Amino acid sequence: EFMFDTFLEACKKPMDKITFPVRKPPPPRPQVKKVLLLGSGGTSIGQAGEFDYSGGQAIKALKEEGKEVVLMNPNIASVQTNMDSKSEFKADHVFFLPVTPAFVEEVI
Repeated sequence: EFMFDTFLEACKKPMDKITFPVRKPPPPRPQVKKVLLLGSGGTSIGQAGEFDYSGGQAIKALKEEGKEVVLMNPNIASVQTNMDSKSEFKADHVFFLPVTPAFVEEVI
């Protein structure tokens, strides 16, 4: 149940006492050492900028958590694929390949 469901019930029966559902504890986090990040979007400069930014932020967050990041991205003009020494948060491995089942399986 979500809070919105509780709100709707309270609206239907305004005189009843509001009861909130008890949440189950989340499952334990898996111990992951390596993450495969799949890029997507356009293959030319200026396309898919939103993914480029969010993917770059994902790499940064994963590196801060100490994870090894394998990036597979067909867009060589992507910020995510920067491998220069100025890039503090960059993927450990970068594959410039189409994101298709066959190529993803090959990388894995």
